[in-house]
Amino acid sequence: MPAIATTRSARLGLRTTPEQESILRRAAEVAHKSLTDFILDAAYHAAEQTLLDQRLFMVSGGQYQSLMDMLDRPESDNPGLADLFSRRPVWAKE
Repeated sequence: MPAIATTRSARLGLRTTPEQESILRRAAEVAHKSLTDFILDAAYHAAEQTLLDQRLFMVSGGQYQSLMDMLDRPESDNPGLADLFSRRPVWAKE
């Protein structure tokens, strides 16, 4: 989470099983954090990772070079892609 100290004003609620609560409390204790801080830190980290997974992908050196070579190739006609872009998106309002 950002290191900037800000006042928390948004509220989240969640329900757990007794077993989940027990594990969360024990882990927070081991981490020397409040239960709220422990859950918030873990959830924030998971959310960041989920969002990064949508924008960042890891490849080997060979795969990276293949991708760069493909991107450096001159463009070519692609009738299927031209057809796709000529269509009105299903989410566009009439």
